[in-house]
Amino acid sequence: MTAETTGVLLHCDGPVATVTLCRPDVLNAQTPAMWRAMSGFSRDLPGDVRVVVVRGEGRSFSAGLDLSVAGAQGPGSFAELSTLPEQECADRIAGYQQGFTWLHRPDVISVAAVQGHAIGAGFQLALACDLRVLAEDAKLSMAEVTLGLVPDLAGTKRLVELVGYARALELCATGRRMDAAEADRIGLANLVVPNAELDAAVRDLTAGLLAGDRDAVVEIKALLAGAAGRSHTEQQRAEREAQTRRLRDLAGRGE
Repeated sequence: MTAETTGVLLHCDGPVATVTLCRPDVLNAQTPAMWRAMSGFSRDLPGDVRVVVVRGEGRSFSAGLDLSVAGAQGPGSFAELSTLPEQECADRIAGYQQGFTWLHRPDVISVAAVQGHAIGAGFQLALACDLRVLAEDAKLSMAEVTLGLVPDLAGTKRLVELVGYARALELCATGRRMDAAEADRIGLANLVVPNAELDAAVRDLTAGLLAGDRDAVVEIKALLAGAAGRSHTEQQRAEREAQTRRLRDLAGRGE
């Protein structure tokens, strides 16, 4: 499968992999074929990759679901999904979710470089990443409600974790758009930069992420990712155990 047929490209350059949505003529609107291709990227990722950058070609990150595909009658359309038995429909959606959830992998840090629209599936793709760098013209919206749908591409828990239940409910139930300044204010953005500086800002952030010891960064990500589900006592134990592993590895006594 090529980028021309799937609409998405994986390029690896040493420790950095870049996922590019390459349908700029439709603002990188997403399709089931793109989600299947992105799910496969996790298997294709070389072992030395430490950072995955997700970006959109052209003037938008992603305007969301491609309604010309979803609204048609063929494979992947709403019409087809609605005819499937409930479990089969849910299983099909689970496959689509895998195109997003691999970006949670514990051994990499994922960074979304967001310009222009990040709507619906585009917003959820940005949320799938660990970090988000926004251009000043970014516009984000969880717009599924406007189609009578729910966000189902693994974005709801990430959104609640970042902005809290009440704000997440308001954003999802209204489908309203927010600008980069608001996204920054409520904790969705790690950086907001002028459009012309987006690529340079992502490169600088990537360089900073690569500067640390890989194994230490992996342990740190695991500690922080699991912190919300642990008590203080459990988190302190996890810290002790992680530090013990690091000390043994640095002394050449690891497994």
